[in-house]
Amino acid sequence: MALTLSELTTLRDELTRARLGGVREIRDQNGESIQYKSDAEMAAALAHVERAIAQFQRTQPNTIVFATTKGL
Repeated sequence: MALTLSELTTLRDELTRARLGGVREIRDQNGESIQYKSDAEMAAALAHVERAIAQFQRTQPNTIVFATTKGL
């Protein structure tokens, strides 16, 4: 299941609020519940979401520069 950038951003915001508020259980819009056993698990989930967002925001290079010689 691939998430969109807006869904990932919303998930990151919810995870951050829950982590800073001391909440260890999150219920998503589908009604599914996720319970974290420790702050380290929550930090790992937050880092994973941050990496996924960074991949969406990475831009592809639009200019390629060739360095060539005549071989002399």
